[in-house]
Amino acid sequence: MVRVTTPGIRLLPNAITVLALCAGLSAVQFALSGNYPMAIAAIGIAAVLDSLDGRIARLLDATSKMGAELDSLSDGISFGVAPALVLYVWHSGGDRVGWVASLIFAVCMILRLARFNTLLDDTEQPPYASEFFVGVPAPAGGLLAMLPLILAEQFGEGWWSSQYVAWIWTIAIAALLISRIPTLSLKTVRAPAKAIAPLLVGVGLLAAAIIQFPLVALAIALVLYLAHIPYSVYRHRWLAEHPEAWAVPPRERRAIRRARGQRRLGLRPPLRRRVAGAAMRAVRLPRNGEQHVARGPRPVSGSGPSSLDTKDRGNDRGPRRRSWRRIGLRQRGK
Repeated sequence: MVRVTTPGIRLLPNAITVLALCAGLSAVQFALSGNYPMAIAAIGIAAVLDSLDGRIARLLDATSKMGAELDSLSDGISFGVAPALVLYVWHSGGDRVGWVASLIFAVCMILRLARFNTLLDDTEQPPYASEFFVGVPAPAGGLLAMLPLILAEQFGEGWWSSQYVAWIWTIAIAALLISRIPTLSLKTVRAPAKAIAPLLVGVGLLAAAIIQFPLVALAIALVLYLAHIPYSVYRHRWLAEHPEAWAVPPRERRAIRRARGQRRLGLRPPLRRRVAGAAMRAVRLPRNGEQHVARGPRPVSGSGPSSLDTKDRGNDRGPRRRSWRRIGLRQRGK
């Protein structure tokens, strides 16, 4: 069946991209007027809109070459040029070091977006490459660069609002943008059915926190994003070393990691459902109040079985069966 997309539907994702561009540029205007909370909010809105336009385009089958180019240009301005100018205006006064740091950040953002576009056409990447970004993505980088400003607006002046601390931080985030450090991509995250209800509750709590304490919630989210990078690097390396886990879902990957960890520590996997008949005959399962005793060969007597042997045989179908059930085993079929 051929899907027919109307011109109005094809226009919607591009319209969202243009709105993100306008929001990013508006942050510069808010900074020039001294309204820094609104400048932060404008870049945050641009990040939200940027995460929506591509998804909506794929859902509506309205992707186009023009939309991809427009999205890259919008990201370069909203998360590269706009944050750099906001930070420069925040520490204005014609400081040359500040202007150099702003230029470095904007240039690194453009280079990061150019590399992202070239990787889209790379067909030699491993299957797990779609689960990661190469370097910090553009929206996260634009917001991370403004973390000193966010802390200054929430907690007042401090060491985090120092001019040189802010510029060193800006250059450090610029280095993360063009680095080869893998970061997790939320586009490939799939929530299990059992986790939908808790996730919805978490979304509600997050919305309440953003409404009541917007700057604090944003600062915590940015710190948590930085804290996830070591785990992302570990996960990327583990997948690179285990090709057998490339085509399996995350739950089975966890099982592979646990199994390899047990073998590395010299542990045996737990017994499941049945025990081999030879092992069952060789080891007598303990009764209440008894210790584990290995059953050796029975003594040979010409007068017949002893009273102890007769007692053991009489109790075979009673306490031993309950012992099997108590530890989760089934009696071997006869």
